[in-house]
Amino acid sequence: MEELPLIDIRDVSFRYENRVVLEHISLQVRAGEFWALIGPNGSGKSTLLKLILGLLPPQQGDIRLFGEPVKTFRQREKIGYVSQKSNSFNSGFPATVLEVVKSGLTRKKGLFRSFTKADEKKALDALETVRMSEFAHESIGQLSGGQQQRVFIARALIGEPELLIMDEPTVGIDEQNVRQFYSILQHLNEDYGIAIVLVTHEIDLVTNLATHVACLNRTMHFHGVQSDYEQMGDDDVAKWYGHPVRRLHGGESS
Repeated sequence: MEELPLIDIRDVSFRYENRVVLEHISLQVRAGEFWALIGPNGSGKSTLLKLILGLLPPQQGDIRLFGEPVKTFRQREKIGYVSQKSNSFNSGFPATVLEVVKSGLTRKKGLFRSFTKADEKKALDALETVRMSEFAHESIGQLSGGQQQRVFIARALIGEPELLIMDEPTVGIDEQNVRQFYSILQHLNEDYGIAIVLVTHEIDLVTNLATHVACLNRTMHFHGVQSDYEQMGDDDVAKWYGHPVRRLHGGESS
């Protein structure tokens, strides 16, 4: 029997008052896949994530997570989420990196349960996975934006999710740290088998790492394997993107 998709979106539409944001969207994400969700500003990417996460109800169509309707899905620990809040902690925020990561267990343990030594080991293991264990006892507010985002990934990983959803997590991060960040995502996908859905504007960098690409601008203009996306002409991409887009192919420079 074929495994159920982790995300199954069928003919979903959504509007804010009289403005259509998403129109007849269908997409399936399966175990082990790495999806790059790309599109210009205002294309509906963040709205689609809110629908997947159950923060908005679809006005038309159906969304299922791990085979369950999104409205009744309760196994939230299967999904890790990282937003674009890379600079959300100021320098005076009173929490260590380890404390921030352990807070990712509150969904499983409950809000007022104390943490055990086993929980601390899980947190340290998660930090090791994102190459941040040496900062475990540092203040989260003292880290750079790129380092903070790696901590947020560790926080998402501590619950051992099967699916990681990220909304433009590299906003405000310098290019060197962006490349390191994506290297970690590739490691999580290839070595741990975690499925990833990543909303991004960094088309070239991510589509060289992703296994699948979805091109969204109100409607879904393309969704499929990365190699088929690479076969699209730049003019075709520019047509749905709304302006000229120069892509790097096979690591070439633009």
